Amino acid sequence: MPTSSASTTDSAKSGSGGVQSLERAFDLLERMADAGGEVGLSELSASSGLPLPTIHRLMRTLVACGYVRQQSNRRYALGPRLIRLGESSARLLGTWARPYLARLVEETGETANMALLDGDEIVYVAQVPSKHSMRMFTEVGRRVLPHSTGVGKALLAGFPDTEVRALLARTGMPAATDRTITTPEGFLAALDEVREAGYAVDDNEQEIGVRCLAVPVPDSPTAAAISISGPAGRVTESATGKIVPVLQQVALELSEVLSNPAGTSV
Repeated sequence: MPTSSASTTDSAKSGSGGVQSLERAFDLLERMADAGGEVGLSELSASSGLPLPTIHRLMRTLVACGYVRQQSNRRYALGPRLIRLGESSARLLGTWARPYLARLVEETGETANMALLDGDEIVYVAQVPSKHSMRMFTEVGRRVLPHSTGVGKALLAGFPDTEVRALLARTGMPAATDRTITTPEGFLAALDEVREAGYAVDDNEQEIGVRCLAVPVPDSPTAAAISISGPAGRVTESATGKIVPVLQQVALELSEVLSNPAGTSV
């Protein structure tokens, strides 16, 4: 018995009940992002397992929509129309995170932050300030280099050393204070400590007088971390043992929200 054309085209339903062509298109966009934003069709075919004609049709549609652009060298790059989607998504991510950050403030007494790795930089997407009169404040949207921050260490600890070295080579390692780690070897050693301890510390490395404790948000759709920051006189070694378990528990709960693909029913 012959099959219908609907079951053999890119618009066929996927195993999850969705539209297969959409799933494939988004998979290609994510593969492009993982590859640095620019790839060739043969690379996409090799990594995705899809045949070249299928990839060519999908990419042609993405180019027409502005989500991908074809370069003069015939390779494909992520398109500028994705910027608006990313900015809106980051704002929503901050909104979803705020109740969890507020709980961190209630339980630790210190300012709570959420940050993402965007390219080679750390960008802060949400913050709930401490109720103390002396408190730390980082503007939402602020960008910093990862080597001098607790959230940067927490995020990069999940990357292979070769990728970390490549990032540091691109950004350089300027000193924000006299406590900033400024060598790749020193930073990689610090990441080993993060992996062993399960949390990262910024000890006066971004700003003198400020200590920060950070943990990654596991299984987040994009690399994310949460942290608390406060005066070094309050965020002491003895306080660390009480604060870190709270950070880790909140990160797990936030992870469940962010990694849930269903969200609300439509």
